[in-house]
Amino acid sequence: MDNSTSFKPSLRLIDATMLVAGSMIGSGIFIVSADITRNVGSAGWLILVWLITGFMTLTAALSYGELSAMFPRAGGQYVYLKEAYSPLVGFLYGWSFFTVIQTATIAAVGVAFAKFTAYLLPQISEDLVAIDLGFITISPAQLLSIVVILLLTYINTRGINSGKIVQTIFTMAKLLSLLGLIVFGLFALKASVWSSNWHNAWSIHRLKPDGSIASYTIIAALGAIASAMVGSIFSSDSWNNVTFIAGEIKNPKRNIGLSLALGTLIVTVIYILTNIMYTGVLSLHDIAVAEKDRVGVTASQEIFGSSGTIIIALLIMVSTFGCNNGLIMSGARVYYSMAKDGLFFKQVGTLNKNAVPGFGLWLQCIFACLWSLSGKYGDLLDMISFVVVVFYVLTIGGIFILRKKMPYAERPYKAFGYPVLPFIYMIMGLAFCLLLIKYKPQYTWPGLIIALAGIPVYYFIGASKQRTI
Repeated sequence: MDNSTSFKPSLRLIDATMLVAGSMIGSGIFIVSADITRNVGSAGWLILVWLITGFMTLTAALSYGELSAMFPRAGGQYVYLKEAYSPLVGFLYGWSFFTVIQTATIAAVGVAFAKFTAYLLPQISEDLVAIDLGFITISPAQLLSIVVILLLTYINTRGINSGKIVQTIFTMAKLLSLLGLIVFGLFALKASVWSSNWHNAWSIHRLKPDGSIASYTIIAALGAIASAMVGSIFSSDSWNNVTFIAGEIKNPKRNIGLSLALGTLIVTVIYILTNIMYTGVLSLHDIAVAEKDRVGVTASQEIFGSSGTIIIALLIMVSTFGCNNGLIMSGARVYYSMAKDGLFFKQVGTLNKNAVPGFGLWLQCIFACLWSLSGKYGDLLDMISFVVVVFYVLTIGGIFILRKKMPYAERPYKAFGYPVLPFIYMIMGLAFCLLLIKYKPQYTWPGLIIALAGIPVYYFIGASKQRTI
């Protein structure tokens, strides 16, 4: 290891924007609309759930612009929480990020890549058994996921430019492909389907698999909206990854905030247009009962016929490959910053000869591969959605705190709409979390327990540091 090596600012605004958009778009947009439709039961509310999520994401991204301009260095959200609150709060985020948020997401995206590869190569199916160890069976899909994670980790250990090239190419490809799917879908729009879906578009109710509906009370309807948003928030997450890699962005005080705004806006527009397209080619019942929730596959078959499955499989393979590259590239910078603060393994805080945190990348790779083998990443990601939003609310609350703590600090960019929009985000985020606690406790307590488990770890590390002094 070369401890004297420093990060190299190599990413332009376009690269940073592609990192934001590419890390957000994985496989969720092709899947989660099924569960959203089951929860809200109407075309209008399906779109409104995506609009609410898009508003929250854009508001948060615009607010993070102020923090990224104040602290334009590796670590991003971990640094903001540490500076606004305390090293403990920053550590709890970093702990949750490493144990589940980033590593389990990498695993889930990797397995999604493999699942859709199986449409082209059935030998890769998740339903087959490649290795049976008795206490665990491993499918070909899980093995391919591990191969992809290893490959992308290796590419990113070769330097920031290697990861940048992969990210920009694959993100451009999937944005153009998604736009193509939307355009072809709108041309294939069926007037009868559109009319039926939008006839009573603003009635919110539960849509059952048999096509029947169940009414909600007003409070239960709010719970249904919160439940529906678990999927849309997961699909719109990871936009903050660009803040982790701030030390490698040219003119970070300007470009991080701009890339957050541009990237989240592009993805929000594409997500909403994609769902509008779904309501033009598929009935609400078909969206709700799509096989294994794969709405994108069902829609593509309607648009392109028998070749639709192959087209959507290729699109999702490109999408998930590029998404995982962004997640892998940026995640290790958080552990690097934690290690620099003495809160992670010392070697993670060093850069290799290519000026990237190679040890941190490989450690992240190992944990992501273990999650791939476990098969439990999907459940954990549902469970962690609550704590992810809690950390977003805390981070945006940090803007108000830092305005008091550091009134004279340089702020090249100030949060758009401050204090109104950041405050609205915090209210919406807290409402989402409280509704989940009441109506979907299985989505809340596991994630909270994982985060709070970091408290004894933090104090153990502190005690260990004292003993070595």
